[in-house]
Amino acid sequence: MAQTGFPALKNDLILKAARGEPVERVPMWIMRQAGRYLPEFHEVRSKHDFFSVCQTPALACEVTLQPIKRFDLDASIIFSDILVIPQAMGLIVTMVPGTGPVIPEPLKDPSDLARLVQPNVEKDLKYVGDAITLTRHKLEGKVPLIGFTGAPWTLMSYMIQGGGSSTMTKAREWLYKYPEDSHKLLHLIANVIIDYLVMQVKAGAQLLQVFESHADFLNDELFEKYSYKYLKEISEKVRQRLKEENVPEVPMIAFPKGATINSLEMLAKSKSYEVLGLDWTVNPTEARERFGPDITLQGNLDPCAMYASEKEIIDRARNMVAKFGKTRYIANLGHGIQPDTPIKSVAAFIEGVHSV
Repeated sequence: MAQTGFPALKNDLILKAARGEPVERVPMWIMRQAGRYLPEFHEVRSKHDFFSVCQTPALACEVTLQPIKRFDLDASIIFSDILVIPQAMGLIVTMVPGTGPVIPEPLKDPSDLARLVQPNVEKDLKYVGDAITLTRHKLEGKVPLIGFTGAPWTLMSYMIQGGGSSTMTKAREWLYKYPEDSHKLLHLIANVIIDYLVMQVKAGAQLLQVFESHADFLNDELFEKYSYKYLKEISEKVRQRLKEENVPEVPMIAFPKGATINSLEMLAKSKSYEVLGLDWTVNPTEARERFGPDITLQGNLDPCAMYASEKEIIDRARNMVAKFGKTRYIANLGHGIQPDTPIKSVAAFIEGVHSV
């Protein structure tokens, strides 16, 4: 049976906050907390390339634990990458220093959909499940472990664009030029994601986060059609599958970075996810007013605020908690931590949140 045989959990604050239960202090974690701002991460990377770390459970586990050993965080997140799904679907993905992820042969038009394969997730992405199981044991119950995936639109846009972009023109062109094929591709990706998230829970993940990192390229109409539809379906089908397989449900977080306040409200009010992640552009007070009391909010300090003085970071963290309130709230940044963020800034951020 999944989720058994693991050490007892000592800190369940984030799970309580996700479910809307009272907490004695605001829980927090940091997106990309296992990563390039840590010297010990560079030590691992000096010996292994990026995807080798992702694909080697012992290394992924080691990197996942690095920030937990260093800081008083309330959750860990498995070290991996959202682009392991396009890899499993048959595309080559490389991590180019100074550039980021590159897909050398992206999907140019709908005829390229024939190049994609339907992976056997339990086999082809088993290394992620193995890393999760190993990490659950190595955490010794200190904090919960978060599993994650990219959302269908975000993965589709990478697969068509071939990498990061300030406009995502090629990917957005598909939505207007090939709407039926766009849905076909999104549906293929969503099916893989559902299998992938179920596998992560069975392996030991205690929360799941779905990163819709490219929501800022969608207006309300496109968000509803090409993002919301699939985010909702993923949540419903993952829960249904876990129930069918007699695996306990876990809370789910959606993080649509850059989505409009209307799009966020639509997702919040659907109650598809227990937690809604907010980027740093969203006003916490407005979010609380518009989204209602029945959803936990996560976020949303500007990652660049981490370059301020330690005193200012502490003050900003306290002010952020005051605006969100201590109920149904998980503190975080409004996106991933920057690679050159000072270590002392991270300590100040945590101190500020935990001092409220």
